[in-house]
Amino acid sequence: MKPLIALVAAALLLSGCGAKPQVVSNISDTDVTLTVVHSGEIPSYHRIVALANGSAEIVAALGYKAELVGRDIASTMPELAAIPIDTDAHQVSIERILSQKPDLIFVDSNTSPASALTILKNSGIAIVKIPDAWTLNSVSTKESAISNALQTPKAQKLLDAQLSKISFPAEHIKVAFLYLRGTASIYLIGGKGSGADSMLTAIGMTDIGAATEPHPFNALTAEALIKMKPDVLLLMTKGLASVGGIKGLKQLPGIEQTPAGKNGRVVTVDDSLLLSFGPRTIPLLPLLRSKIMKVMGQ
Repeated sequence: MKPLIALVAAALLLSGCGAKPQVVSNISDTDVTLTVVHSGEIPSYHRIVALANGSAEIVAALGYKAELVGRDIASTMPELAAIPIDTDAHQVSIERILSQKPDLIFVDSNTSPASALTILKNSGIAIVKIPDAWTLNSVSTKESAISNALQTPKAQKLLDAQLSKISFPAEHIKVAFLYLRGTASIYLIGGKGSGADSMLTAIGMTDIGAATEPHPFNALTAEALIKMKPDVLLLMTKGLASVGGIKGLKQLPGIEQTPAGKNGRVVTVDDSLLLSFGPRTIPLLPLLRSKIMKVMGQ
């Protein structure tokens, strides 16, 4: 009996050694807190509807959450939960906004439909269009546009001070950013200009897609992915869920043939947080780096 028990124990030990661990680490929208500055300035508007991507978070970071009466769907941090979302399926709800009696509306290139914005403008409401941001360097530009509209330059200088604190040593870790929407059959590899590339570079990682692919977003092919040999895969949280989690991810062509896929090394970030490029982007960076290092066992 004892030899048999020993044989079974050895078999279990060997099977355990051969198993590939699944190392998935997630960053939720509650893991990154908003840094709020207090300049003492009084904003030039007091009933603000922030429809531009992430603009409500910027208004709050400048210290003026109390002036917000409506927000965009991408500003998801818990501190803004009580402020109504003024979009339906990414389109402006005119009736809802007019009922809030705003004196200023922030919009960007994705705010639609144009006819709704025309109606709001004709109602005598000030509308300010702010630039899109897809890199760390453009965060300040986006924040400045909002600060300028509110006439709060001191608050902007306080936010800018956070950018100067970014400094991380380089690591020899290759990360591939995958944009997945399995329910819509969208499978893409991020390249130069995806947005994720500037963040990965800032934290000392190598965005292997940006180094090898020609477009910001490229078709996910087994050949390209295998050639990249990524150590870690970076995804949005809903993207991983859309393909059936880690099990479904590893069934996509090429995934299992990469070091990241073989070892199940995946980092996910909340969809509204990863490419928001706003005031939570800077505090996200050290957390993203630590999660990547964690799945690498470092």
